[in-house]
Amino acid sequence: MDDSWATFGRDLHLDLSGPGGLRACLMRSLREAVRTGRLAPGTRLPSSRTLAADLGIARNTVADAYAELVAEGWLSARQGSGTRVARRAEPSRSAPSARRSARPPVPDRPRHDLRPGTPDVSGFPRAAWLTAARRALTAAPNDAFGYGPPLGRPELRTVLADYLSRARGVRTDPEHVVVCTGFMQGLGLLARVLRDSGGRGVGTEAYGLPFHRDLLTRAGLRPTPLPVDAHGADTGRLAELPGVRAALLTPAHQFPTGVPLHPDRRAAVIDWARAGGGLVLEDDYDGEFRYDRQPVGALQGLDPDRVAYLGTASKSLAPALRLAWMVLPDHLVDPVLALKSQGEWQTGALEQLTLAEFMASGAYDRHVRGMRLRYRRRRDQLVTALAEQAPHIRVSGIAAGLHVVLELPPGTEQSVVQAARWQGLALEGLSMFAHSGGQGGAGGASVRDGLVVAYGRPPDHAFAGVLEALLRVLPPVP
Repeated sequence: MDDSWATFGRDLHLDLSGPGGLRACLMRSLREAVRTGRLAPGTRLPSSRTLAADLGIARNTVADAYAELVAEGWLSARQGSGTRVARRAEPSRSAPSARRSARPPVPDRPRHDLRPGTPDVSGFPRAAWLTAARRALTAAPNDAFGYGPPLGRPELRTVLADYLSRARGVRTDPEHVVVCTGFMQGLGLLARVLRDSGGRGVGTEAYGLPFHRDLLTRAGLRPTPLPVDAHGADTGRLAELPGVRAALLTPAHQFPTGVPLHPDRRAAVIDWARAGGGLVLEDDYDGEFRYDRQPVGALQGLDPDRVAYLGTASKSLAPALRLAWMVLPDHLVDPVLALKSQGEWQTGALEQLTLAEFMASGAYDRHVRGMRLRYRRRRDQLVTALAEQAPHIRVSGIAAGLHVVLELPPGTEQSVVQAARWQGLALEGLSMFAHSGGQGGAGGASVRDGLVVAYGRPPDHAFAGVLEALLRVLPPVP
């Protein structure tokens, strides 16, 4: 049997409708496929026998059509090489080019990027991840290639429950772990559950990510800012906020100010949740990266019934994996799964199995330890350079994470950000993260001028140049 089409050819839609006989229709369709680029120059076509069988027409009809198109120059035929699209039969590109030229120009990418939200992706452990992927694929059960359970693969949930207990002080078991496609999916599911349960008010830190607040608002909830100071969010204010039944916090490392939530305020938010049936949404976005002492344990460990814990591989590994997880109180598991079962909320099973193998083998712990050392060296370089060349700029939030905050003289933030843009340096000001709903934009406090500098984002080879560019745009000594 001639299997050249299966080996060398490509699936192709050929329309045999229209005026004329089958040969005329086939020739017209092949010309159109070549003209528009669907059949590129050099593409090998199926044998006349195979194409005739695919189309349900006589072999002689296909052979005659091929012969005529060869004579016209659309196709070429050589002994032992089969029938191919002629090299000179270049497709017309005028229409697509016109469409492309109508698109707005893409802005130039910055030479250096210090915006928070992304780790150093050049440090992704490609070889170790590939090894884990091969092992996971080899051992994967057949049901892994079907539609997975809404909870997520049991292999990953089991490993996560063990890791989170050991490394983050989370109290859980695999049946309370839900795997998500990124942190935002998990937050979106919890927001819908809160809305459906009648809750509307959500306490949020006065400084935080705007798109988290936007997601809550789109879900029908009402974000209300909590002031943030040197001890983290003022959780004592929650009892004073009418209608607030939940709080979204970053207790281990407040984003973006970088301070941990004070023990008294950790106790206060748990007391508030217990007294009024409230829920704390704990965003543990970079809890693995603490440099000066032992990591701050998860707030969830104080009361698993009142805290929903959310973690992600976006900072420890890479955002492209789209892997995150929630550890839910028992009363939230069924409502979340009911929502997650309604649509395309599932995370790829093979990615889950690979992460499970990566963690179980110890590769995840080794990778995190290695990146922790790398990020600490960069932090030290940044702090040293500031102390030597810009001692008037105060730096805070240095104990953990992948970014610091540089405090600027009042009224200088926007000019510094603009000056950085002119030099190809992408920076974000502290005011960008302030809650717009509070007086002064930050939960009743005035907004400080500052920069959120993500030293964890640039690759090692570029970091010295990044530091030089940053120092050039900082305001001089007043």
